[in-house]
Amino acid sequence: MSDDDFDDDTIVLAGANDNATDDIILPFQLESSNLRGRIVRLGSVLDEILNPHAYPEAVAQLVGEAAGLTLLLGGMLKFDGIFTLQAQGDGPVRLVVSDFTTRGELRAMAGFDTEKLQSAGIIDTVVGLRSVDKPYDLKTLLGDGYLAFTVDQGEHTERYQGIVELKGSDLATCVGHYFEQSEQIETVIKVVAGRTEGGWRAGGIMIQRLPIPETEQTPERLAQAVEDWDRAMALLQTCTRDELMLDHLDAGSLLYRLFHEEGVRVFNPIVLTKGCRCDMARLRGILATMPDDDIDHMTVDGKVTMTCEFCSKDFVFDPTEIKPTIQ
Repeated sequence: MSDDDFDDDTIVLAGANDNATDDIILPFQLESSNLRGRIVRLGSVLDEILNPHAYPEAVAQLVGEAAGLTLLLGGMLKFDGIFTLQAQGDGPVRLVVSDFTTRGELRAMAGFDTEKLQSAGIIDTVVGLRSVDKPYDLKTLLGDGYLAFTVDQGEHTERYQGIVELKGSDLATCVGHYFEQSEQIETVIKVVAGRTEGGWRAGGIMIQRLPIPETEQTPERLAQAVEDWDRAMALLQTCTRDELMLDHLDAGSLLYRLFHEEGVRVFNPIVLTKGCRCDMARLRGILATMPDDDIDHMTVDGKVTMTCEFCSKDFVFDPTEIKPTIQ
């Protein structure tokens, strides 16, 4: 799951003064150190994803962070496919799922237990952008479980899946552990999300240090690579939550502010939209496989209603059309 070389025709400019603003993935490269990465900014798209749901603030923030993380990882894909991130645990939030298509479509949702949230004192807590607000850590929200991400290139291809334990203060930390253990690629990820006066927003940045080819691994080159990485990490640590997320600083300008001495080069952004793949035919097919007793139990006032957990859209079916045996 490392970056391949960007094609030359994707280069926008050698500085970072582009016009990219919200709802984008912006790939970049630090010229002096050959480090690769991407930055994500989410605005109205995240608002469209979260607003149809009555998520408690802490849950909505977790979904926003998962969406940002999905884009940072899914933005690596160089083919037509789907990247899915799924966190599952035994805590108040039992499930968080987000996926991204290479066409730029993003969706995300969460499943949670209201009583468990109330018992943990989370249900009425507002997690916003004030300095006094502190988001709950991953253990409090999801408990023990795992984080999985899947790359699906479509039919007749083998799916790639990575799994890592839910261990750390946030989802980004878990992904960092995965890269350390499985990919052996030094990776740093920062993701934040919160609700502002203008709506929900999220931002994230990821930088990777790719391995040096064996034929080029001289002591001087290896020492220089360590120095370059340490310098980039020190610069990244100066990036604040507000800079990463709020709209007063566009993504390109933020990269230039952080890394202008490194010779930052940005590439064509991926423009994001809210997307959902739910449809009547697919849901009807699911219902058709269910036992008659289950369909009968789901029938209310002569109708079966299924609600998409991602977009909250209702689909209404006639049970006799699904199961002709049901009258």
